[in-house]
Amino acid sequence: MTAIKIDTRTPAERLRLIPFDEIVEKTAACCFEAACQLPADVLQAIRSAAEKETSPLGKGFLEQYIENAKIASTHPMPICQDTGFAVFFVEMGEMVKVDGGSIYEAITAGVAKGYKEGFLRKSIVRDPLFGRPNTGDNTPPIIHLTLVPGDKLNVILAPKGGGSENMSALKMLKPSDGRDGVVKFVTETVISAGGNPCPPTVVGVGIGGTFEKAAFLAKKALLRKLGEPNPQKEYAELEQEILAKINASGVGPQGLGGDITSFAVHIEQFPCHIASLPVTVNLNCHAARHAGFEL
Repeated sequence: MTAIKIDTRTPAERLRLIPFDEIVEKTAACCFEAACQLPADVLQAIRSAAEKETSPLGKGFLEQYIENAKIASTHPMPICQDTGFAVFFVEMGEMVKVDGGSIYEAITAGVAKGYKEGFLRKSIVRDPLFGRPNTGDNTPPIIHLTLVPGDKLNVILAPKGGGSENMSALKMLKPSDGRDGVVKFVTETVISAGGNPCPPTVVGVGIGGTFEKAAFLAKKALLRKLGEPNPQKEYAELEQEILAKINASGVGPQGLGGDITSFAVHIEQFPCHIASLPVTVNLNCHAARHAGFEL
């Protein structure tokens, strides 16, 4: 008979300590990487679009995006002068403890270090209305923290530029608006944005939840590997229908005409109230930047 091994350690002894400074350093490096390196799936999407685009002007833009990404990666230097609001999606194991501070403090310190030492543009103002003084280090970041089982820390940074973020939209549809209402709202939002979000775009869509949950879902949808379909068949088909309507609009690269207005539509859904159907749209420009690390 095999003896049962009992873990006699106290809960505190079972915690995994991650040094505060290690998170700071990893976050700082992540900020510079995200600013200068396009993810492989995004770069491939631009190359594929360049092959398919029939507008000479649109094709030229797409080829310039590829060259820009190459220069940014080689030197290295930022892909775009707008190095964005630092938005983090963090999954923190329940058995993880930051040794020397909080996870919020560590990531904030990492952003300040990364943006200062990397000479990245500081775009954050301390007060949104009165005076709008610049914080000088691109803090505070936005941190979406989720507790998960285990002892790992997973951090993803998705810098968000102002041009694409300003084209976001939310609408509290009526349940009776249904599928057609969602298609109409999302499609019209992207088309009316024109060249402002630097298309081709990635379209994040949040459906369901509440007012604030739907917005979170739309932003989280942008993290999905480009073009990877929603795992639920009905939503995957809806993504393709909306994408086809957007690309049939002729808005094209930089809004100056062409076949490819968006690379992909990604939908995330969540249960909602019987009286509600919230829908949000969050756009990413063609330089859909993100980077991350796991400890």
